[in-house]
Amino acid sequence: MTEASLDRSDVSRAERELTGRVWRTPVVRCDPLDTIAGARLWLKAENLQRGGSFKVRGALLAVDELARAGSRGVIAQSTGNHAIAVALAAREHRLPATLVLPRDAPSTKIQKIRDAGAEVVTAGTLLAERTAVVEQLRERHGYETVDPYENPRVVLGQATATAELLGQVVAEGTRLDAVFVPVGGGSAVAGACLAASGSGTAVIGAEPEAVPALTTALRAGRPVTVPARHTIADGLRPDRIGALPFGLARRSVTSVVTVSEDTIADALRSAFLHARLVIEPAAATALAAALSHAAEYGGEVGVLLSGGNIEPSLVAAVLAGQGRLA
Repeated sequence: MTEASLDRSDVSRAERELTGRVWRTPVVRCDPLDTIAGARLWLKAENLQRGGSFKVRGALLAVDELARAGSRGVIAQSTGNHAIAVALAAREHRLPATLVLPRDAPSTKIQKIRDAGAEVVTAGTLLAERTAVVEQLRERHGYETVDPYENPRVVLGQATATAELLGQVVAEGTRLDAVFVPVGGGSAVAGACLAASGSGTAVIGAEPEAVPALTTALRAGRPVTVPARHTIADGLRPDRIGALPFGLARRSVTSVVTVSEDTIADALRSAFLHARLVIEPAAATALAAALSHAAEYGGEVGVLLSGGNIEPSLVAAVLAGQGRLA
């Protein structure tokens, strides 16, 4: 499958493949957040998903395919959630798995990977550093790579989260005018573009001001590496958008919003205090963008709360008003 060949029918097939294997997470409504946003928000709580994020959807599809082909094992790089998801998917097939994370990856995510029986290797803080180590280990062990951005099965799996959200809102008798999704390496926004194709729902990407990989790529007309600056949204730290996600987003995304660190922290607090949801900063980035911009797109707006794997110490610091951590 290539970028040009992927369409909404592929998402429907992915949904069928995942039936009974991922949780149908709830869509949460919250009056105080609606008031702040000036629109009705429909919060897709993938923070309650298996493995703590929507990434398990794509990992299951990708590892299924590799297992059928006789893979000896799998390897992937990630800032955390994709690694957790690949570890869980590999365990289902009893495949060995090695996951390469940044050296400063949250300990909560590392522990979840190890709990799933996978090996963790750390490498620098940049995407290029992790991918170099993946290639070395792939050659050494003969494992198959599960790329978090360039694998079409991963993108299709991630698309099912948005597709499910759209269907849940329709079941409530309405239709989304827009959906806000976080942007890191790009699988969420690319998947949302596929899921929303033909629905009339605008797709809005949200990324930290500190790592505007998609914003910069759209201006340049191609993926480019951006300077890596600190962000509390560790899941959105990839400093370069994937080529496959960029191709899909460039032709379909409505707009991309950048969000400040303080605004991300404010949204995380708002989710906890008003909606009683514990979300990670990557998910809070999408919520922050929706709270500020939802009214620009209509009265019914979805938000993909992509995950909830957050360090307890960071939750405490953000709730105490210390959102910017070095």
